[in-house]
Amino acid sequence: MSNPANDQSVPQPAGIVERLVRDDVDRKRFLKMAGSAGAASFGAFVLAACGSSSKTASTAATTAASTSSSSSTGDLAILNYALTLEYLETDFYRGVVASDFFTGKVGGLIKEFGSQEMTHVEALKGAVEKLGGTPVTAPEAKFPIKSATQVALLAYTVENLGASAYLGQAPHIQNAEVLASALAIHSVEARHAATLGTLVKKSVTPDGAFAVPADMSTVLAAVKPFLA
Repeated sequence: MSNPANDQSVPQPAGIVERLVRDDVDRKRFLKMAGSAGAASFGAFVLAACGSSSKTASTAATTAASTSSSSSTGDLAILNYALTLEYLETDFYRGVVASDFFTGKVGGLIKEFGSQEMTHVEALKGAVEKLGGTPVTAPEAKFPIKSATQVALLAYTVENLGASAYLGQAPHIQNAEVLASALAIHSVEARHAATLGTLVKKSVTPDGAFAVPADMSTVLAAVKPFLA
């Protein structure tokens, strides 16, 4: 993950977000560091995860601290986190469409949702690049696709999780354009979830009058079983 304020900074390793999802120890380290020291700690964590020397990591931490007034690094972390989730949703819908479990209007709706998730992927990749970062690569997924009923319920769960994930990160986003983009995607995720709720006869507002945000640790733990 690069910092546009320092072209010599070490770029984010492509699989760092996926690694956070897979590795409980790395995830706990990340969440602790992000909560206590923000962007500067995240930069040091990335280097440590890559196996950099302690001297290099120390130098990078000092550099990150000197530019902590910039919001780009923290926003890049959130964007790549969101991008990972969108990759997974896109892969899920691709598998659902290929299953041919749904036809007619419902089948068309599923294809539309999948197309919109792909659009989210492209938009988030563009946002990461605009801030001078490197988009994470798509993780390999393994969604269970067994029957129309099972898939519809899973889609309802996935979309609600996505909406909660965006809502959970909204207070941490500092760039106004990034925040606007995140909220625009959050709105669509919530509408997907509500539509699917009607399809599977579940509540379209499962949390009542106010949606409940999900923090990063909760979301990463929830998606971990879907990684190949």
